[in-house]
Amino acid sequence: MKNTFADFSWGERTYIMGIINITPDSFSGDGLLVHENVLDQVLEQARNFITAGADILDIGGESTRPGAPPISEEEELRRVIPIIQALINENLGIPLSLDTYKASVAETGLQMGVDWINDIWALRADPRMTEVVKKHKAPLILMHNRSQPADPKLALRLSNYPQGTQYDDLAKDVITELLQSVTLAHSAGITDDMIILDPGIGFGKTVEQNMTLIAHLNEIHELGYPVLLGPSRKSFIGLTLDLPPDQRLEGTLAAVGLGIMRGADIIRVHDVGATVRFVRMLDAMRQYM
Repeated sequence: MKNTFADFSWGERTYIMGIINITPDSFSGDGLLVHENVLDQVLEQARNFITAGADILDIGGESTRPGAPPISEEEELRRVIPIIQALINENLGIPLSLDTYKASVAETGLQMGVDWINDIWALRADPRMTEVVKKHKAPLILMHNRSQPADPKLALRLSNYPQGTQYDDLAKDVITELLQSVTLAHSAGITDDMIILDPGIGFGKTVEQNMTLIAHLNEIHELGYPVLLGPSRKSFIGLTLDLPPDQRLEGTLAAVGLGIMRGADIIRVHDVGATVRFVRMLDAMRQYM
């Protein structure tokens, strides 16, 4: 049976999504394709994440770091299919999310047994994505994104949407653009109870805008959808602290803490163990506010 949002009690505690990067060039240095025994590395990481307390695993086959070269659907499928199959065979007991904006990749993943789709372009990159998600009744994460795509074809498809860091009113503009994607979902029959919103920290925002958006995350939460926050090891932390990705844990936890206090329901991170401990303590203290 599919793991759906019915398994989650939004507002009662914060959930942790562990990142599994099936790439050779992740910005955070954790891309697993650099290993010869990729399947073994993935299974070990997945088991460690679950033991540490992860609630969801997010599988991604294409790097979204700035300047990362685009990959074809065929290459993305080649990377993720064996990983999805291996994780499903493990019967891990928690939802598997597939981080993709390509409808064909999402379709294959959902057919194999993936539970959620995490679309970093919020249904704008591939018009077929709405049909795929609706057909499989899959929970859907819609992420705000104003990045400039490296793929010229994708850039052309997204040319009618805002790009860059020029906002009239940051929180209001992000909300408006997220709700446009919600409307796309509604038009395909995807209901509100299957949607999560992600403000897209690091995607078309400056350092100051990222921090402002986290501070105003409550305005997105007030829309009534669960909110996912993904600040893990992002460059706004590195630029603020002058630290490389593998030394950004404390900065990540600071962003996580403020995000939870402003309404984040799911935290997407690389460092699952430390984040779970931090979040459990914060959730425990919040009960006395």
